[in-house]
Amino acid sequence: MIDNGEDAEKVTQLANWRTSDIYTPKERVALEYAEGMTITGQRVDDALFARLREYFDDAQIVELTAGIAMENFRSKFNAPLQVEAQGFCVLPPR
Repeated sequence: MIDNGEDAEKVTQLANWRTSDIYTPKERVALEYAEGMTITGQRVDDALFARLREYFDDAQIVELTAGIAMENFRSKFNAPLQVEAQGFCVLPPR
């Protein structure tokens, strides 16, 4: 849930997370991990996993991985069934 201006700005800047200075190094590695898990043809290599371990312990990595996997599941599940967004999270236009 977006509850302050900084969070709203982060949502607005999400497409530019690599170049936007609003994200912390911890957030950047989490986003890179999410891309590695999500984008077909990409992998989470040992170097990325090592960077992830700089910021997250084992339990946090498991939780982060589960959250990313669940969102990937939802996108694969909802799209063919034409389940539309319910409006809980409004993303800015691209």
